Amino acid sequence: MAQKNIALSKTNLIICGIAVLLIISGFLLMTGPSTTLENGFEPDIFSARRIKLAPIVTVAGFVLMIVGILYPSKEKNSGKK
Repeated sequence: MAQKNIALSKTNLIICGIAVLLIISGFLLMTGPSTTLENGFEPDIFSARRIKLAPIVTVAGFVLMIVGILYPSKEKNSGKK
């Protein structure tokens, strides 16, 4: 099977894959019980994990995604425009 010419190199795809996992883990850290009128007030919605840690992890994942896309390839395309 012939190798396809794709825009991103293997290193870029690995970095983007790690970024996706980081974004998913950030969203999973945000999950938890909600506050409803039936169940009463749930103080866990104001936990440090859901307010501080999860958004930091998610934003780090998005920044890593940008880095993964813009990371320069080691292969130089000399002669191609």
